[in-house]
Amino acid sequence: MRIERLDHLVLTVRDLEASVAFYRDLLGMEEIEFGDGRRALGFGPHKINLHPIVSDINPRAAQPVAGSGDLCLVIQGSIKALISELDAQGVRIELGPVRRTGALGPLVSLYLRDPDENLVELSSYEPEDRELLY
Repeated sequence: MRIERLDHLVLTVRDLEASVAFYRDLLGMEEIEFGDGRRALGFGPHKINLHPIVSDINPRAAQPVAGSGDLCLVIQGSIKALISELDAQGVRIELGPVRRTGALGPLVSLYLRDPDENLVELSSYEPEDRELLY
């Protein structure tokens, strides 16, 4: 067997509305409703399903815990522009910009937290962003 790609991932959340607002309004993802009132976030060909911590969704993680997620999202545009945008919205950057290695090679990242304290890494492969670190 060989895996072709990731289709979706799941985040367990305490407050569904706060999570949707964060990813939709701050990060520009599309809110998706599917199935029996389930909620997700779409971006490009990818999707993040949201499971409320108290839920009858089955199957689900064996030990669902909000705040245990750690994801890296590649942005469109530059980290420099993103920093300005986050500053203008009063969003606290936890760390960055810093050098990291992504699935496709070197990138520049900054880190913030979503409403459940999941770690959200926002990254750029753009060559001009690497100049921020040198």
